[in-house]
Amino acid sequence: MTKVAIAGATGRMGRLLIEAVCAAPDMVLCGALVSSENASLGKTVKECLGLPSDVRLSATLDTLRDADVIIDFSSRCVTLSLLEFCAAHHIRLVIGTTGFSDEERAKITQAATKTAIVFAPNMSVGVNATFKLLSVAAKLLGDYDVEIVEMHHKHKADAPSGTALEMGRVIAKARDVDFNDVAVLGRVGQTGERVPGSIGFAALRGGDVVGDHTVVFAGTGERIEISHKSGSRAGYANGSLSAARFLMNKNTGQFDMADVLGIDA
Repeated sequence: MTKVAIAGATGRMGRLLIEAVCAAPDMVLCGALVSSENASLGKTVKECLGLPSDVRLSATLDTLRDADVIIDFSSRCVTLSLLEFCAAHHIRLVIGTTGFSDEERAKITQAATKTAIVFAPNMSVGVNATFKLLSVAAKLLGDYDVEIVEMHHKHKADAPSGTALEMGRVIAKARDVDFNDVAVLGRVGQTGERVPGSIGFAALRGGDVVGDHTVVFAGTGERIEISHKSGSRAGYANGSLSAARFLMNKNTGQFDMADVLGIDA
């Protein structure tokens, strides 16, 4: 049995992940991390979530030391602490948290020299299939303008979303350009004409939208739109468990969901 701990245990994704782990025949929940201010701190998973586990919610990383793998949907600061902890104790890590700076992403890469990590902006099979479609479209539509529009629930803290940014990176890579040179993360005021080759972003927030992403390839006289819309977070949870299983055969290295799913670059 694979021993799995969940960071961000009482969040939207955390609850789904705990439910999925408890239902998985090859996994057992061994830890549940929450913030020190969490009202459910010290209670069991059964008491606060009604799920069949006597694991207690803890704010202490040391309670996760028995885990084979930690699945993290918490916050950037917690993830960075987990990186050091997992590297020191050789615990595998699945990171679903987003909003990292380039410097923080480099820390993830560094930690992967000491343990095995799946780091992906989106764990959904459908989203990762969409990345592949975008790569193909970007090569075929090389001179088309690209705009990426995403919408998420009103509680999401970072913008543009990690998935939207990854879509932009996929397109930039397919066009053999540096993403940082072409990304336009927002527009306001007298911006002037659109810069040829740029990749524009727009972020919408409201209601309880799980996650909608649309990439527009706009040419002369036509446009092509590739969209992915999430109706629930169940796909993210299932993908995260697949990532955890994938890591059980790895000791070190940084991987993404294309690796987990066997999608060719």
